[in-house]
Amino acid sequence: MTTVSPRIARRAWAEVLLSPPAGRATKPFYLLAGLIVILTGLGLALVLSVSSVTGLYAGQSPWFTFQRQLFWALGGFVAMIVTMRVDYLYWQKYARLLVAFTLLLLVAVLIPGIGTTANGATRWIYFGPISFQPSELAKLAMALFAAAWLTDKAGSEDDARITIRPVLLVCSLMAGFILLQPNLGTAVIIGFIAFASLFMAGVPLVPLTGWSLLSGGVAALAAWGSGYRRDRVLSLFNEWDDPLNTGWQTIQSKVGIASGGLTGAGLGESRIKWGFLPEAHTDFIFSVIAEEMGWLGAMLIIALFAVFVICGFGVAVSSPDRFGQVLAAGITMWVGVQAFVNIAAVVGVLPVTGVPLPFLSVGGSALLMNMASAGVLLNISRQIRVEA
Repeated sequence: MTTVSPRIARRAWAEVLLSPPAGRATKPFYLLAGLIVILTGLGLALVLSVSSVTGLYAGQSPWFTFQRQLFWALGGFVAMIVTMRVDYLYWQKYARLLVAFTLLLLVAVLIPGIGTTANGATRWIYFGPISFQPSELAKLAMALFAAAWLTDKAGSEDDARITIRPVLLVCSLMAGFILLQPNLGTAVIIGFIAFASLFMAGVPLVPLTGWSLLSGGVAALAAWGSGYRRDRVLSLFNEWDDPLNTGWQTIQSKVGIASGGLTGAGLGESRIKWGFLPEAHTDFIFSVIAEEMGWLGAMLIIALFAVFVICGFGVAVSSPDRFGQVLAAGITMWVGVQAFVNIAAVVGVLPVTGVPLPFLSVGGSALLMNMASAGVLLNISRQIRVEA
């Protein structure tokens, strides 16, 4: 077995990072890059607006949460630039290693003394003053593993033992550990990433649909089998049955959305953030958007995510190879489904799941992984097939 010295490894990485990015700047590249910058910049402005109030309630500086989010945003931009410059094919050989490392972290977060609990959930590991949420890394690991595995097994799409079962096995392991945190919303997103990857790889729709229905049934049982999750599902049909407990967030969220009207109260003028709406700067930041920017602003955010999804799947279809196609589809599905689940919960269409709004909600791990994965998508967009 040959080994590579750290000196040679550092030199190789330096050559990768200092060399020009692979491919060429295409229209999808510019469009995706612009969307990421707009969403992240708008997210920072909204975080400053909301977290200044939550910081005062917590006895902290009104700048505390914003400064922390800015730190993660800068780190995210560095990660995005790195992943944008590295040829996406480079990650294919490390997909299995990343899955193993991610599963190790998902197990570690459940061990007392290693994982950190907040609001009844154990989802974080602290590295000194910095906390990291392994379930966010799991999303990228799932997309990379599915793309790498299905690329290696090209031509075996009709054999579920070779394609569907291995991908669903990794998906189930990740989702199972994430459910123990508990975090049903992220587990569902992991499942959608696996589904999009299998679909893009050409797995027949009939067996894929059957396995998807089975997975959906398991998720439904997980939701119904937990007391607080069942209460959230039931409150979806009438939040006024328990307005001071399970229905409180949904009611206050709808009040904020209705208060925004067409054009909104103005940036920084939200009233629900003053202690009325819990987690206004994280899971329910879309309510603040609707109140401060109105119906027009809310529809603008939805349109930005819609364009991101359309462009992302366009990149997937135009990718020059199977690995790029499946990987781009997985990353795009991740962002699209997460945005849909968050917004649907905020407006009362789906139960509250604790899923943040990509690029906008407070959450360092989520923002870092969103931007790192966006960099991979940007790299793929530079190498798509462009018809003359």
